[in-house]
Amino acid sequence: MHQAPTVLLVLATLFIAACSEAPEAPELAETAKEAQAISAIGQIDDARINNADSEPGNWLAHGRTYEEQRFSPLKQINKETVKDLGLAWYKDMDTNRALESTPIVVDGIMFFTSTWSRVYAIDAVTGEEKWSYDPQVPREWGRRGCCDVVNRGVAVYKGKVYFGSFDGRLISLDATTGEKVWEVDTITDRDRYYTVTGAPRVANGKVFIGNGGAEFGVRGYVTAYDANTGEEVWRFFTVPGDPSKPFEGEAQKLAAATWKGTNYWEYGGGGTVWNSIVYDPDLNSLYLGVGNGSPWTREIRSPGGGDNLFLSSVVALDADTGDYKWHYQTTPGDNWDYTAVQDIALADMEIDGVERKVLLQAPKNGFFYVLDRNDGTLLKANPFAAVTWASHIDMDTGRPVEVEANAYDKEAQWVLPGPLGAHNWQAMSIDVKAGIAYLPVQENALIYAMSDEYHKTGLYKRHPGRFNLGLEFGRIAQLFVDNIGEQPKVRGYLKAFNFLTGEEKWAVEFPHYWNGGVLATEGELVFQGNVLGMFAAYDTETGEVLWDFNTYVSMLAPPITYQIDGIQYVSILTGTGGGDLFSGAPIDPAANPASLTYSNTGRLLVFKLGGSESLPSPTLRDMTIPEQQLAAVSDEDLAKGEVLYHDFCAPCHGLIVRSGGVIADLRMMGAESHTNFDAIVLGGLLSGAGMASFADSLTSDDTALIHDYVKARAHEDRGLAMGEPDAGRLTWLK
Repeated sequence: MHQAPTVLLVLATLFIAACSEAPEAPELAETAKEAQAISAIGQIDDARINNADSEPGNWLAHGRTYEEQRFSPLKQINKETVKDLGLAWYKDMDTNRALESTPIVVDGIMFFTSTWSRVYAIDAVTGEEKWSYDPQVPREWGRRGCCDVVNRGVAVYKGKVYFGSFDGRLISLDATTGEKVWEVDTITDRDRYYTVTGAPRVANGKVFIGNGGAEFGVRGYVTAYDANTGEEVWRFFTVPGDPSKPFEGEAQKLAAATWKGTNYWEYGGGGTVWNSIVYDPDLNSLYLGVGNGSPWTREIRSPGGGDNLFLSSVVALDADTGDYKWHYQTTPGDNWDYTAVQDIALADMEIDGVERKVLLQAPKNGFFYVLDRNDGTLLKANPFAAVTWASHIDMDTGRPVEVEANAYDKEAQWVLPGPLGAHNWQAMSIDVKAGIAYLPVQENALIYAMSDEYHKTGLYKRHPGRFNLGLEFGRIAQLFVDNIGEQPKVRGYLKAFNFLTGEEKWAVEFPHYWNGGVLATEGELVFQGNVLGMFAAYDTETGEVLWDFNTYVSMLAPPITYQIDGIQYVSILTGTGGGDLFSGAPIDPAANPASLTYSNTGRLLVFKLGGSESLPSPTLRDMTIPEQQLAAVSDEDLAKGEVLYHDFCAPCHGLIVRSGGVIADLRMMGAESHTNFDAIVLGGLLSGAGMASFADSLTSDDTALIHDYVKARAHEDRGLAMGEPDAGRLTWLK
């Protein structure tokens, strides 16, 4: 770990200088100035964040201010000047996995995270690294996350930097040196697959952090820790536990009445708060964006019905005590992985002639919600994307009206949105004065079907160490093929959406759905990086592209902007992946991400007017599939291999063995990997690189079936690429 000089060393230098002769006085003054600057690193407090608009050159909190609107008042870079925007400098992050962090910029220093929860402090003008910290997350922990080894950032507060590690620790670092101050284990049950990928929030002397892991069957909660000592202050569970044991609070008792069945708690329940936690200084409230259920399907999770509080809800707590205030459930009885963990923004604005304190959210389910944050009253709910699971939101009851014809409890159904949502964690930006949200929108359906296990037996058991969705993922490739004619068109958008009227001001369409977060500014610009590798600035009025820069890398992370010594900068991290690893390479090559054409090189890019730096020339990826050494395999065994592959391998390596360019594409394995297939999958040969052993879940007979299926898919796609006439589906078996 690289470290800056400590305050103690600087003070010693000051003492020596003070004892020297008079001519040294100018040096003393400079040293004193330096000491003052070093001791001021990271000195953000509640007052500074609460008045962040008075220092717009900094980016003090995850969403810039406590309101988390991600709208910057800076306008040196504007519609007239953006044509002169150029790359000022870049920093290679030495990773090919997804980068999702929102940097914090305070007093000339930028703090951000990379893959495997590594933290960096750099000079925000030059890119010089001040220090870095690696929490040494065990690489085999990568298997425990649904959505890559990502981290969305840090919180900076009173000279400390706080972040969560992928393996579930909350760590406090000295902002000046990067030295660890304290560390706590946030995980209540180490036998379950919990992870932490979200950025913590800090306020009133407390650090707030949630967790992920619903797909693996965990019980969600949020914890508040003392910012100075790391001691636990309170914990709020988002779903009820075993009702035979005392409830942790009245809120859990309230929630338990909305769950059915005799063993729902054994599945874990889900409800993880893996992204959005927002502090409201006006009401001293903490708003939690709560995630999906575990399993996904309510037929298994809560047989007999029930809303299943507080799944897919916004929950308001007292920030000091963790006591429940109110909730609003966006998707009662969630059945589709429609998390409500997406960005929450706060605003004071007039709604239908009444001045209100409101909460704004566009969660996965496709409706944009405006709530009164005093009590959770629903004020507006307008669809911002194509939605087929519900017809509308009943404004009298506040509940969605589900489309019964699209229920999948008896037969498979294409449903929009799919589990990636109409909007995921990728940041939106709110222009309160205009009443416009700029947000990345997705239209990417999934064919939902109950698991074969459930259809055959009427039962579903929890499977430790793997996804527990209650859906049929093993045969999902066959479900796609059998129902491909009914699949809705796949596409993505950048939209300017009026969240009060439900009107679309403009929309920019992309061939791929999985694009980056958004930043809007007073310069009448909207910045976004997309999956095709273009970082662009759009006119807020028309959506016209006014400037773009080819990064040659797909992007998910949100841009930020800051200003130092009169110069405005715009910054973004490159690198895709995350929750879209499963989807893999698009069938339509026009939608191919830059990460398939070139690579998924992770970089921090910083731009300014007149910047003249350039990126290294990219290298085209060799996508040639090697010739396969094949043995005769029965159709029955290939079908078994296909199911096992999609149950265990596809979440990282991609649907039908087509990687999206982040994790290794198994069709392109070399002879050594084929030889060592069992040593890798069962023996953990590559655990140090993040490929953990699956010996607890698979046998050598299983891996033989998977290996044959992978080779068969490679043979098929190699034949198609070479234009062979007999390269239909696995014709080599005939």
